[in-house]
Amino acid sequence: MGMQSSVFDRVVEQEKVIQQLKISAANPLHAYFFVGPRGSCRWEAAKGFAALILSDGLGRAEAERVKRLILRGEHPDLVRVSPQGNQYRDEEVQIVINQASRTPVESPKKIIVADRFHTANATAVGRLLKTLEEPAPSTIIVLMGENIPEEQITISSRCMTLEFHPISASGICNWLVEQNFEAETAKTVARASRGDLHRASDLINDQKITSRLNMWESIPERLNKDGHVIAEIVEEIRNSLDEAQTVIDKRHVQEIEELTEREEAIGARGSGRKELESNHKREIRRLRIDELRFGFATLANVLRDKLHQDPSESLARSIEHIRRANGALNRNPNESLLLQGLLVSLSDEET
Repeated sequence: MGMQSSVFDRVVEQEKVIQQLKISAANPLHAYFFVGPRGSCRWEAAKGFAALILSDGLGRAEAERVKRLILRGEHPDLVRVSPQGNQYRDEEVQIVINQASRTPVESPKKIIVADRFHTANATAVGRLLKTLEEPAPSTIIVLMGENIPEEQITISSRCMTLEFHPISASGICNWLVEQNFEAETAKTVARASRGDLHRASDLINDQKITSRLNMWESIPERLNKDGHVIAEIVEEIRNSLDEAQTVIDKRHVQEIEELTEREEAIGARGSGRKELESNHKREIRRLRIDELRFGFATLANVLRDKLHQDPSESLARSIEHIRRANGALNRNPNESLLLQGLLVSLSDEET
């Protein structure tokens, strides 16, 4: 059993899912839907699941080789199809359909993972339905999404659905400590990553995370009706977002360099440069939104602590303003205007 558990080493706190996947791997179904928030280890679980299935029945050395390739995401019979833009488009669904009809390269089975499937529109979903109803016997399809939208209920009913939950702050903290990060940093990063393990691994290389936390905590003290002060704080927050971004900027530069090397070695065709660049753009937008959510949560916590000591209506209203600003982030707003609006509302509540 020892080796079996190790393919799920990078899956944190999803014991129930791991249990289900271990049982299912012995006799896999044709389709699965992994549902849960970003950073809840769905892709890591999909790789672990594929490792169990594709290494089954092989000799020890060969099984190790297959597992190693899969966990690095480099096995020819584990295919991941990610949308290039914000939406899973028809042509990406077509890639899944085409892949599903092809025979595996070296294993008896082939596993296709469709990433961020919750963004697929109704026509894309309709096209995939037939493949899910009559898949090739050697194909296993794993859809991954943050939720199951109304128009995907028909598809999800033909899959085994597995629920992933956000990882707790203590789960992330323990995981970071196991990776040899010191406890105090791990605690701050765990708070800031809000249940998202990917974000935690980006943030751990970020020297400035504690100073950003302190900046958000100091805002209620500094805030007054003076427009000049508000403008200053907005500027500071935006600078802190730029600073947070440098950590993933570094990783992006590295990924582009690696891609350029590959292109030089094997030619540029099909290298996925466009896909990588649009992924980078999306990651940056997400990072900035995540940072703002972290900031708003920090701000709300400071006000909640005050509210316990002094239950006033204006504090309760301030927390409501923050909650609204947090909701507005879903609509991809202009950062400066959103922050300005929030700080003006908060300063109006100050007596």
